[in-house]
Amino acid sequence: METLGYIRKIDELGRLVIPIEIRRKFDLDHPNAAVEFFLESDGILLKKYSQKCLFCNSSEDVVEFEKKRVCKNCIKKLYDSLKED
Repeated sequence: METLGYIRKIDELGRLVIPIEIRRKFDLDHPNAAVEFFLESDGILLKKYSQKCLFCNSSEDVVEFEKKRVCKNCIKKLYDSLKED
């Protein structure tokens, strides 16, 4: 993991400011930008939120199922494969 040298304090409400250079690099400097939080064994990982299918990486017709994002096309393929058995 790359160390950037940025240190930010967390305020009394638990907020943290992401430096503008990082927000620009990951296209997070607009009002609808969002990040996801992941717990790692040794820390917290922030990732740019993306509505992409777990299987095909499509961003069209994506729904959430069991905390995973899957597109309707892949759901249909899964359903069809189960019918064949």
